[in-house]
Amino acid sequence: MTDFANVTPLWLVGAGPMAVEYAKVLISLQYPFLVIGRGAVSAKDFESAVGVPVERGGLDLAIRNKIPCQKAIIATGVEQLASNACSLIEAGTQKILVEKPGGLNGSEIRNVYKLGTKYNCEVFMGYNRRFYSSVERAQEIIRHDGGVSSFHFEFTEWSHLIRDLKKASGVKEHWFLANSSHVVDLAFYLGGIPGTLDTHVTGKLDWHPSGSRFFGSGVTSKQVPFSYLADWTAPGRWRVEILTQKSRLIFCPLEKLQIQFLGSVEIQNVDLEDEIDLQYKPGLYMQVKAFLNSDPRLCTIAQQHDLLTFYEKMANYI
Repeated sequence: MTDFANVTPLWLVGAGPMAVEYAKVLISLQYPFLVIGRGAVSAKDFESAVGVPVERGGLDLAIRNKIPCQKAIIATGVEQLASNACSLIEAGTQKILVEKPGGLNGSEIRNVYKLGTKYNCEVFMGYNRRFYSSVERAQEIIRHDGGVSSFHFEFTEWSHLIRDLKKASGVKEHWFLANSSHVVDLAFYLGGIPGTLDTHVTGKLDWHPSGSRFFGSGVTSKQVPFSYLADWTAPGRWRVEILTQKSRLIFCPLEKLQIQFLGSVEIQNVDLEDEIDLQYKPGLYMQVKAFLNSDPRLCTIAQQHDLLTFYEKMANYI
């Protein structure tokens, strides 16, 4: 295997389960990388899973002892994303892919945006669902049908499971950003960025006091109407529906695509060329390729910054 420790155009920051998935893709692409880890247990588990050594001691030590990398992928816990991104930006890294949502809260994400702008660093968000085979096929259908007519999405979370998760302070309190933003980002990516947005939030949970039921509607900047619903106290799952003048495209689960044609009540499965999504964590292979090639499908930190106003309103974080 290539001695990645001696060739480091890219640093993979983190050695947890998500970093393992990124490493599998980078190895397949034969793109040299250095893994920067902090905990001894996670480093050992990573090495066992991937067969690539982990540079222990954390990011700050690596920055002090090594020539700064040109590119980096940050795959740490949510509570460490922003601080690691800022450290790399200040060290001179030119291009960073940071796992969604880029920070623990709006303040941290805005700080990454400001620092990236100051140092002229390209920062992208790791919303891998943009790169699902189901999404690529849906975009082909949308173009063929003449564009999006309207859309609806649901980001219900399984609170009975989340309440018992062991997470760092502040992660579950901002669960909309940390997790639900995956489906919201996908909906706005396919349907369009909001121009106007009317939101409603009711209820609360011990671990998410800002709300438990979320619903609203709006119109995109291109005058496409949309609506959304999420009830974290009831059964449900993530769902996106994109409507054109000829068809209704249904993502539920998001990795799959179903279609209903105009004039029919039948819902059909759409065949997908999804071998890559079955071989690797869905969407991740194409997302990493997009990052290495500066693909415009990636969510930039500037776009994330602009969406924060809507996200905070939808989740009642204001």
